[in-house]
Amino acid sequence: MTYEEAIQTLYNQAPMFQHVGKAGYKEGLENTIYIDKYYQEPHHFFPTIHIAGTNGKGSTSHLMAAALQSAGLKVGLYTSPHLVDFSERIRINGEEISHEYVADFIEKAQPLIMEVQPSFFEITTSLAFCYFRDMNVDVAVIEVGLGGRLDCTNVITPLVSVITNISLEHTDLLGDTVEKIAYQKAGIIKKGVPVVVGERDERIMPVFEAEAAEVGTAIVPHYEGDVPRTELLGEHQLRNARTAFMALREVAGRFGVTDENIAYGFSHVVELTGLMGRWQTIGTCPRVICDVGHNAACLKVDVEQLAHERYNRLRVVFGVVADKDYEKMLSIMPSEATYYYVQANIPRALDGKILSEKGSLMGRMGEFCGTVDEGYRRALGDAAMDDLVLVCGSNFTVAELLCEYKEKQRGG
Repeated sequence: MTYEEAIQTLYNQAPMFQHVGKAGYKEGLENTIYIDKYYQEPHHFFPTIHIAGTNGKGSTSHLMAAALQSAGLKVGLYTSPHLVDFSERIRINGEEISHEYVADFIEKAQPLIMEVQPSFFEITTSLAFCYFRDMNVDVAVIEVGLGGRLDCTNVITPLVSVITNISLEHTDLLGDTVEKIAYQKAGIIKKGVPVVVGERDERIMPVFEAEAAEVGTAIVPHYEGDVPRTELLGEHQLRNARTAFMALREVAGRFGVTDENIAYGFSHVVELTGLMGRWQTIGTCPRVICDVGHNAACLKVDVEQLAHERYNRLRVVFGVVADKDYEKMLSIMPSEATYYYVQANIPRALDGKILSEKGSLMGRMGEFCGTVDEGYRRALGDAAMDDLVLVCGSNFTVAELLCEYKEKQRGG
């Protein structure tokens, strides 16, 4: 089985939530526990750090991995979704899992997949855990896929549990209030494992405090001091850096991580881990920025960051998925921009014509341009050299752009 065949087989036999939505989600840990035992519980062979949250968990995971890597450790990193290639999800010291390992694992897993009918994320999580075991990592940073309490990564007992923040997301699966969503995220809190909560909110802190008291652990006091600078731009990245710093302090003694290691890791996180799509500049004259912000809270941060940018006219290539509150997302976006509404090539994508009509009614003037590439080309064609083109709205909108960008890099 080739890598391409393995990935296609995985998509066909175990639909991916990110592409198909609720149909690709399986609630509960029964499958996970069964598969975990099938592979001799690989997560017991290495210590872990567990990171949940609505926004920022990807950046926080990469910042922590970079700092640990800077201390000379062999660091596994498991995140989702990928932007360009599946192998981005599973890395060791920034290097993506080999295509050969993926192909071999999926080929050998066929009887298990046929028997259990796991979700895409269930089998992918087992792949990651087996890979980290087989490669003898010193520690693995594990990002929750969705929620926390019933997420298949929640079989681990980490050295520290991290919850970045809470806002409304996946309300059809996790609950329709921030308190209900916080309860799902709080499920990663374990007995005797310190808990770092990145952003304190008086509505949800009682949920975390109650969970911590029930299982027998404590929430780490919030750190208000200075933290090392990160190369990631945006005020929200300062919050992510503070969250990562607080969590690293909890494990620094075990791994010999110094403040110098943390500072170097934070300032070289893209180089060390391969992080993409976080206010990433991929073009100049006109300047082109892409950001994977995919809900109202993320876009609020993007708009805040725009205030620090210099440009003549803002042009936004904008596409979202149908299960997000796209009206609220549109309401946050600046009305003075020109919009190029697009539709990513996945079943979950919101019809770009609907998005365009709603956007225009809300004063976010623009038109439906078709695919991400078509919208991007239209924006570039209209832009003056001192304009700014922002591509945002969903991971998949950015992913399609980055696929084209990386292909051009390889070709030229």
